[in-house]
Amino acid sequence: MTSLSRRAFVTAATASLLVSCGGSPSDPDPTARPTNTPSPERSSATVGQALGRSVPVGLRIPAIGVDTPVMQLGLAADGSVQVPPITANDRAGWYRHSPTPGQTGPSVILGHVTVGDYGDGVFRHLDRLRRGDRIAARLENGTTAEFAVTEVRTVAKAEFPAAEVYGNVKRPELRLVTCGGPLSGDGYRDNVIVFAASASASSSAGER
Repeated sequence: MTSLSRRAFVTAATASLLVSCGGSPSDPDPTARPTNTPSPERSSATVGQALGRSVPVGLRIPAIGVDTPVMQLGLAADGSVQVPPITANDRAGWYRHSPTPGQTGPSVILGHVTVGDYGDGVFRHLDRLRRGDRIAARLENGTTAEFAVTEVRTVAKAEFPAAEVYGNVKRPELRLVTCGGPLSGDGYRDNVIVFAASASASSSAGER
């Protein structure tokens, strides 16, 4: 990780991540979910192996019907993590100052729960995931990083566990983040966070 990336990563880790949720969940539009056909997957991570750096381009979560392209996100002018734009073809976004999926460390991917008048966001059902559910991140180099869910947590935005989401770990892990909880005039009250470990390491899920 470069010194610039390290500083940006620390900045995000010391600030509360307030994921924008894209407005009202009313008028859901089932056509808003991306329908891109996934590219062929040439190889995947093996037991005990961390992958080299390669940018994620797609994310599949079969248990909740997600198959989405992945864009890159940086930091906004106020130092908070950027979120994907509010569009009909909603996509997830990888925080580019975190490790790429399959590298040692926590790779962070964000997505909306709703996208205003367009309806459901790509992570609308993220809170339905359960321990052991599989997640596959397609990488730019044609490989796939595979993960298994270890924990799904809903937390108040004011109590966002930045150290647990962004802090160093000794194996490849994944964090998926969206909004959740009650909807008020200011948006959703909570964040939903999915913690996942490299599928080969999922048996030791209690270690972080």
